[in-house]
Amino acid sequence: MNIDPTSQAMALQQSQVHAKAQIIMIKKQHEMKMMLVEMVDSVSKSAPAPQGQGTRVDKSA
Repeated sequence: MNIDPTSQAMALQQSQVHAKAQIIMIKKQHEMKMMLVEMVDSVSKSAPAPQGQGTRVDKSA
């Protein structure tokens, strides 16, 4: 098969752009997931402990 070098260069450039776009999307998804984890973590740390759990040690038990 005799393929034009210009066509090969264009195809290579398109594949590079496609790969870069995929990497950018994966990074953005990861950032969004980490933001969600941080939000859940901060909410769980700021929530008060339920009645009868975790605030004092019962030494009479």
